[in-house]
Amino acid sequence: MNQEQLLKHFDRIVDAPDAVPRLRRFILDLAVRGKLEEQDPDDEPAAELLKRIQATKAGRNLKDRAKPGKGKYIADTDQTAYQLPSGWTWVSLADLTAVLNGRAYSKNELLDEGTPVLRVGNLFTSDHWYYSNLTLDDDKYCDEGDLLFSWSASFGPFIWPGPKVIYHYHIWKLSLHDELNLDKNYFYRFLLHKTQEIKDSGHGVSMLHMTKEKMELVQVPLPPLAEQHRIVAKVDELMALCDRLEAAQNKREQRRDRLVAASLSRINQPAPSAEGETTLREHARFHLIHFPRLTTRPEHIKTLRQTILNLAVRGRLVPQDQNDEPASTTLVKNDTNRKAIASHDRRADADAQELLAQDARWNVPASWCWRGVADLALFIDYRGKTPTKLKSGVRLITAKNVKPGVINHYPEEFISEDVYSSWMTRGIPKDGDVLFTTEAPMGNAAVVHIPGRFALAQRVINFSLYGAIDADFLVLQLLSEPFQAILSKTATGMTAKGIKAAKLKRLPLTIPPLAEQHRIVAKVDELMAVCDQLEANLTTTQTDSRRLLEAVLRDALAPALEAAA
Repeated sequence: MNQEQLLKHFDRIVDAPDAVPRLRRFILDLAVRGKLEEQDPDDEPAAELLKRIQATKAGRNLKDRAKPGKGKYIADTDQTAYQLPSGWTWVSLADLTAVLNGRAYSKNELLDEGTPVLRVGNLFTSDHWYYSNLTLDDDKYCDEGDLLFSWSASFGPFIWPGPKVIYHYHIWKLSLHDELNLDKNYFYRFLLHKTQEIKDSGHGVSMLHMTKEKMELVQVPLPPLAEQHRIVAKVDELMALCDRLEAAQNKREQRRDRLVAASLSRINQPAPSAEGETTLREHARFHLIHFPRLTTRPEHIKTLRQTILNLAVRGRLVPQDQNDEPASTTLVKNDTNRKAIASHDRRADADAQELLAQDARWNVPASWCWRGVADLALFIDYRGKTPTKLKSGVRLITAKNVKPGVINHYPEEFISEDVYSSWMTRGIPKDGDVLFTTEAPMGNAAVVHIPGRFALAQRVINFSLYGAIDADFLVLQLLSEPFQAILSKTATGMTAKGIKAAKLKRLPLTIPPLAEQHRIVAKVDELMAVCDQLEANLTTTQTDSRRLLEAVLRDALAPALEAAA
């Protein structure tokens, strides 16, 4: 492989999703297809090696082999789909190794001392060990350097680093014929490739039902013995290169993450003075100018979106205008409207709410006011039993349909006309209202823009506004981190948090002048469009990087590919 080619283009290919893991898989794929190293015509063909293997099998009685009368393993044509180089041959795993079963244990056989019992969890994540004092046959132990395969829910090959242990039932030991000097590391890498192939195909669940008989029938591309050694050496060399590329990638991403975090932190800092506001605008301008170059992952853009909302609800996104009608004047009109509705509609509250979480409020301009949610909106609440759902009829909007900033029509659920007439007696949502989810999930909000009639299910509250707050500004405030923090702190529940309507009514919202709200919404829309473009660019960049990665890999490996053709 031309390593310089990879390093030359690394800054571009690293943006491809899973660039280094894809490179590792590509290397293994080439290795087991005979396209990583040139074939040497002087190597003894694998067919001769296979003859010696078969002679060895005939000369001894191996344990855990084929059933009586079945001394030959049938090749699986699905597993021999590609053509091997000259000198290679397909051979079943059972012709190369004995697949030895581990042992199952009852609870009283697992102790706190004795010989360690190797379980699947110890191969992957668990540091907790059990022990046994049982004396077992030699084939129930594994020693340093043994080739193992975990065949349960977590599956894959391992070369055991030691010490001597008893291996559990969900692990096989693959005992190669030592006298033939087969390269264990080659078979380990083939099994890595085979396991990844199964996972990539989306059929990994089939491994849960993997039997010893199926494992023995796995077809192995067998190179000449000398070439096995060369392949292992080349794979080791290239995997070391992958390690260096991965370390460089991690260092680069950590540095970029720190820069993004530092830049956003400066924007989010309180800035009470005029001088501070000027500095804030400079930081924001710097960040927005340079953010496209800092953006390499979707979470970067997600963070930027949340920062935009945070700036919006703190009054830092657009300048205040002293010519705007004051928020206090707008609130007088709002309160008059609310009290008029309350005089004939018990759902409305004539009196202002006593606010919760006053100490958790965030800093806002002096011209802004604070009010409870129910001071600003009439609650249309359908919490309780959800009506019977049908496959057609009047659309039913549930908490699953309300996403952050948008009402999704999927999943589609409906109720009958009769149920709609009897169910929707607490109030009819209208265009421009705001829907808010109170549980599962809690805290999503979106403006209603649904043509035609629809019904509300439980865990969704409709806010019908009294006039002091713009619907779009309300949504971006409900979705902002400062409000979400108060919401989470006030909510109840362990596994699925929810907010009671009585508490939701008293949660604080900040009210800018109405004209300023409109400017904020326009600016947020403008900046969110920038985020949309950044996401589109990121997708394009990743696609281009993926294509470049494949091209660079092919080009870097061209000598080996040409020699193998």
